[in-house]
Order: sequence, then structure tokens, then C-alpha cells
Amino acid sequence: MSSAVRLSALEKIESRTPVPVKPSESLETLWCENVFTLEKMKRALPKEVFKSVQRTIRENGKLDVGVANAVAQAMKEWATGKGALYYAHVFYPLTNLTAEKHDGFIAPQGDGSAINEFTGKLLVQGEPDGSSFPNGGLRSTFEARGYTAWDITSPAYLMETPNGLTLCIPTIFVSWTGEALDKKTPLLRSIAAMNRQAQRLLRLLGNTDVAPVNSSCGAEQEYFLIDNAFTARRSDLLLAGRTLFGAPSAKGQQFDDHYFGAIPERVQVFMQEVERELYKLGVPCKTRHNEVAPSQFEIAPVFEAANVATDHQQLIMTTLRATAKRHGFTCLLHEKPFAGINGSGKHVNWSVGNATQGNLLDPGNTPHDNVQFLLFCGAVIRGVHRFGPLLRSVIATAGNDHRLGANEAPPAIISIYLGSQLEDVFNQIRQGDLKGSSSAGVMEFGVDTLPPLQKDAGDRNRTSPFAFTGNRFEFRAVGSNQSVAGPLVAMNTILADALQWVADELERLIQAGKPLNEAAFEVLRQVMNEHGNVIFGGDGYSSEWHRMAVEERGLENLRTSAQALPVLERPEIAELFERQGVLSRVELQSRYEVYAEQYILAIEVEAKLALRIARTQIAPAVQAALGDMASSLAERKAAGLATDSRLADRIAALEGEMLNQIDALERALGQAPHGSAAHMGHCADVLLPTMLQLRQAVDALEPLVDDSLWPLPTYQEMLFVR
Repeated sequence: MSSAVRLSALEKIESRTPVPVKPSESLETLWCENVFTLEKMKRALPKEVFKSVQRTIRENGKLDVGVANAVAQAMKEWATGKGALYYAHVFYPLTNLTAEKHDGFIAPQGDGSAINEFTGKLLVQGEPDGSSFPNGGLRSTFEARGYTAWDITSPAYLMETPNGLTLCIPTIFVSWTGEALDKKTPLLRSIAAMNRQAQRLLRLLGNTDVAPVNSSCGAEQEYFLIDNAFTARRSDLLLAGRTLFGAPSAKGQQFDDHYFGAIPERVQVFMQEVERELYKLGVPCKTRHNEVAPSQFEIAPVFEAANVATDHQQLIMTTLRATAKRHGFTCLLHEKPFAGINGSGKHVNWSVGNATQGNLLDPGNTPHDNVQFLLFCGAVIRGVHRFGPLLRSVIATAGNDHRLGANEAPPAIISIYLGSQLEDVFNQIRQGDLKGSSSAGVMEFGVDTLPPLQKDAGDRNRTSPFAFTGNRFEFRAVGSNQSVAGPLVAMNTILADALQWVADELERLIQAGKPLNEAAFEVLRQVMNEHGNVIFGGDGYSSEWHRMAVEERGLENLRTSAQALPVLERPEIAELFERQGVLSRVELQSRYEVYAEQYILAIEVEAKLALRIARTQIAPAVQAALGDMASSLAERKAAGLATDSRLADRIAALEGEMLNQIDALERALGQAPHGSAAHMGHCADVLLPTMLQLRQAVDALEPLVDDSLWPLPTYQEMLFVR
């Protein structure tokens, strides 16, 4: 039976015919085809109404509710003209997923007819259930009212499926009592907080024309593609997103032959359709390539304003999953779907800037002379050092714990990599004698036909969780399955807080009579003296760094989510978010409760799955193999032939170990303590190690048991058969 199931999966894959490639269309035709852009608004709205909308979006002005009816009418005409019958307020609850409530444009009339209707009131406000989503105690079951409110800064779009189109309107999601139940509301607040403090500092530096400051984001999304004929036969992949059992393939990623290799034809067709759909939605996907592990790939967009980039990131994940199904794939966004090979991250490239001063984290050619850059970069250094544990907590998930510190993922210790040029500049500041900075230089190759290449001023460090990469910071520790909203909220908020301190100190020194440059130098020297320990340019994997970071530099090594999530309950974290107006204490506490529960549920689901798979699939296969071997040995003995039971004995011993660990895991599941922190600790310290011991026994059995009896698609099949 087991061999028949696996064989049918292989036969199904072999008989697949490629999905036809859609006719190529110009970028101009595809781009924003399904987005209600400012240009489309301009054509559809009265001039003064459009100017009001534009002011709200570009200048962070208050929304004039009086324009809502005109916008709603124009939006409806555009959407229904393309065939949409429904609209949806799209919001982002605390699940890392997208939620949407669909309503029809239909409005029955008294004469029995029906018309399309969409008013400003329906555009601005909706009312989904406020208690059925994770809320961490903000809403009781009987307190159901919650509201969605239109986010005018993120454009409406049409979601197209084979069954029709729906007008999707990005919104926030709050409770009847006003608390944020979503990820967008705190993000918008964090952008506003950072803007307030950044504008204040820019004016102290002598700038008179200062446009609103926003953070930008470009998130590199890694993912695996596995044929769905295999995933349908792996309940662990279906329900947990990762393989709970699986012996390593003889060939994995050790040859480094998949990374940036030629994209397999079937995958490239899939990628082209993904990009086509995303271009229609205005998502600026720029890069695609093979990643390090077999069957692992990456897609990356161009930088956008953080709020829009966050919405687009959700669209990327949705589009990847939906398109994969049409091509016979399952898109795995789990951080570690396969043991022993690279996991998947979502490197969040983050910067801040505005229309008047540009990118505030661009050092220019002479960073030692760029006071504005040095102060903003110094603020990042201060913020990351003071609130590194917060950054660790916002990327804490059960899936990401399997990835951090493994292969190319950074360790759980939060440090900053600046590159040799900037590290030297900031060390000069610490020493009190800023003389200059090294130049980037040019690379020559000794071959006339090859042009000289401009060399960057510093190398990149792939083991750093928070690395400067030329004109931005790259938060490399974010997990592939996460919304980028949480990390962006944390980065914006700690920067806002650090900028407030920098501006306070600068203002104090200037009022005391210090010239601006001297005052700035003194502030930066204080930053380096108090917070320079967070800067590290070496090997983040080395045991020496782990020892030095904790013992000598005072950095925290929060190895598991069970250790990292309680950071959200620390008083200084609550004070930070309250001080900057991003999250109230009850909102922050609710997030701790939600994320703790999600961590516990994820691991307990895995434990229950592991028990079921081991008992109902692995154990019967092992017993069948031992039965066949016993019969064969008896036949040989009866025929007077030599017998050797060493293989059977080894399998029997491993079977006994497997059964012991099954019993141990079942006992551990029934011993969960009360309280979120204790329960998380039990998951991390008891359930996961017991699951690992069970896995070790099962994985040791896989290469010993007759292949025709093994019930699960193997790593070799899943990773290499496309």
C-alpha cells in the first residue's frame, strides 16, 4: 500500500503537462491594471476633491470625510466597469495572514429592480467580528463589535480570480473600544512617531523645508516549491508547514549548484505568472532566482513606502500560494520546512527618508563629513542596542526558531554590522578624533575587455542580523512566514525614540552655546561610548562571539521564542511604545498573549501530528518490514542457507526506541503547566527535545526499511523531482 501511494505521486508528476505560458504583454499594459491609482483618481474626481485626497496621502493630512462619497462613486464605477460585483475591506489581524469581508454592490429597489451602490460611509467604515480573531483579551467572546476603517495611503485594487473580481480596500481593524486588533494600525502610528522626531532633528540641523519623513521597506521573500502530489501525502507539510520526519537526501545543497543556477522550466513559468499578477496589482517585483537549498527560490520587490510595502508583502504571499496551486505546486513559506538544509527568511531592507532631504541613511562619498547621516545612523545604533531584545521578540515564532543560527540565518543575538568604512568612522568618533573615511575604490581585472568595477566601501556580513548595506539596514532575522509589519513597527519606534533623545541632547548643547557640528560630535561620541558594544563585524556563528556578546558586551542571547516573547512584558518596552504613542499597555499585552498562544499551538499541533504519523504510518511500515525479514530468515534457515539477523536486530532496536519516544511525547503533551510563560517553556524545553528524539529514531529507520514499504515521500523525491 505504501509503495503504491508514493508510486502514484511520482507517476502523477511524470505525467504533468506544463501550464501554457500566457502571451507576453508589455509592462506598460500590465502595470497597475487592477489598481485604483492616483492617476485614475485624478481622471475620475473633481479637481478640488482630488487635491484633498492628494494632500491627505502626500502630506499626512487629515482625511476630509466630505470627499468620501465622491471617491466611493469613482471607485465603484471603475471596479464595476471591469466586472467587479463585490467589494471587501481588507485587514491584517494578528495571524500574519490577510482577512477580508466581502459585500455586494447590490442595492435592491422598491420596484423589484436592483442597482450598484457604494457610498462614502461604506468606503470609510466596515464592521467585521471583533472577537473571533486573536485579540489577547482585548475582546471577550460576547463583545463582538469591531471596525475596519479605510487607509487612504494604500491604494484600492481588484483581486482577480477565475470566478470574478473583488474590489479590495486596505483598512485598519480596531475594537469597539478603540484598541488596535491588527498590524496596520501600529505601523501607521510608528511611521507618524518616527516622522515627528525625524522632522524635529532635521530642523535642528538647519533645514527649513522639511517634507514628511517615511520609512521604506523592500522585503526579500524566500520560499520552497514542492509538487502537490507529494505534499498531499505528507500531513505534516499540510498542517504544520514543515516535515516532522525525513532522513537527509544523499545529495542536498553541499555542491552549491542550485544557488543562482538556471531556473527550472516549470518553475520559471510559475514565476512569470506570479510576476504578471503582481504587476497588475502594482507590486514592483524586481528580482527572482534560485536560492541555496534545492527547490528553494526568492522573489524581491523594489523599495516602497513601509505601509504600502507591507500590504504588498501580504499580496506577494497570497499570490505565491494561489499561483502555485494552479501549477501543481505547494508553496511552502515555513522558515524550516526541511531539516539539514537552508531555511527561508524574509530579509527586510529598511531605510528612512523624505522628498526634500532624500534618503537619510545614505552616507554619501564622505560619510565622515555627513553630519545628518551620522546622527541618523547613530540613532539606529542607540535604538538597536537599547532595544535589541525587542527586535528579537518581534521575529520570535516557532518556525523561525528552527532557522536562526543555522546555515545562512543570523544568530539570535542582535548586533549591528556597519562595514569596515563606517565602523572605522564611528570608532574614530568614540576615540574623539574624526579624521576621515576610506574610499570605495575600483577593482581592476587585468583583462582589457573587462571594465573596471566600482567597489563598495565595505563588504557584507551574512551572519549579522542587522546589517548596513550601503544606504539602508537589512534586518536579516525576519522569518519567511511573517508579516513585515511587526519588525517595521519595532524599527520605526526605536528609531523615533532614539531620534527624540538625539534631538534633546543636540538642543541642550546648542542652547549651552556649542556650535552645531561640535554638539553633533559630542552626541555621537556619547552614543558610541554607551552603545558601541552592539557593533560587530565578525563571524556571528562563532562560539567566541556568543561568549563575548553575553559576557563582555552585555547583549542578550534569547535562543528560543519562549525566552524572547516575554520581552514584550518588560516595563521598559511598554514605556517605549506608550512614550511614542504606538501601542498602549493593553495593546502590547494583547500581542504577547496572542504570540505566546500561537507559539504553543504551533508546537502542540506538531507534537500531535508526530504521534499520529509515527503510530499510523511509520510503525506499521516498520512492523511489516520486520515481518518480511523474519519470514525470509526462517525460509533461509529451513533451506539450510546462512542467515544474518544484524539488519533486523538494528531495525528492531530502533523500533523500540521509536515506541519509547512515542510514549514519552504523549506523556509530555499531557503535562503542560498553566500560564503562558511556563507553557512556552514546556514546549521549548520538553516537547521539542522529545519530538527531536522521536524524529532521530524514525529518520534512522528510513534508510534501513525496504523502500517499497516506506509510507512518506522522501527528501530526495520532494526536493529533486519536479
